[in-house]
Amino acid sequence: MKSLLLLISFLIIPAVAGAAIRTQTVEYRSGDTVLEGYLAYDDAVKVPRPGIVVVPDWMGVSQEARRRCEMLAQLGYEALAADVYGKGARPSTPDEAGKLAGRLKSDRPLVRKRLLAALEILKKSPGVDPARLAAIGYCFGGMGALELARSGADLKGVVTFHGSLDTPHPEDARNIKAKILVLHGADDPFVTSEQVAAFQDEMRKAGVDWQMLYYGGAVHSFTNPGAGSDNSKGAAYNTRADGRSWIAMKDFFSEIFR
Repeated sequence: MKSLLLLISFLIIPAVAGAAIRTQTVEYRSGDTVLEGYLAYDDAVKVPRPGIVVVPDWMGVSQEARRRCEMLAQLGYEALAADVYGKGARPSTPDEAGKLAGRLKSDRPLVRKRLLAALEILKKSPGVDPARLAAIGYCFGGMGALELARSGADLKGVVTFHGSLDTPHPEDARNIKAKILVLHGADDPFVTSEQVAAFQDEMRKAGVDWQMLYYGGAVHSFTNPGAGSDNSKGAAYNTRADGRSWIAMKDFFSEIFR
């Protein structure tokens, strides 16, 4: 415990001149692995804030992950982009990201362990209400957010955006305490209909409070402007799906944190 607290380092950086948004680089550990996350919060909010673990896509704690944390901070939440790769492991190409993500995807216990470490750091933040915690995940990070829920983590809710839904341990859904919201591209070729059906069956059998929204014309990565606009590649940005899914997340958070 003491070592974790000593490892927290931060740099306060105003997101915009005159704005109350503050960001921090947070160093912490999972076992012997040093991890480095990114925290954002609104300094003007003086009451304890709900805390959101943001599980990034396969590019890790990237500019896009940091941007989403800052967007959540603007809504009054404290958001931590979790590092699942380790400090200094920052892929710069899809090939590098695929190798890192592939190793973790085949080791779900390790994913859970590293995300639980991030959740624990967020829970201890002075500005966070430890009774109001949630997680969101993008693509590969959607898998991570769901695995965090399957671990039995004390979360009010989990949201996935074009997330991977498969798991080698569907029986662990019985551990889920969170409400689940899945935001899915209706034309996503990377998450098969068989995987969707298996996920839904997993949720039903475990009696989980879940919902799933589909966005017509949207493929994988529909929230990421860096994904381009060519649906034929299987991953592309979709302005309408991005906006609608963010509103759905906000409504969901209003419900679970009420």
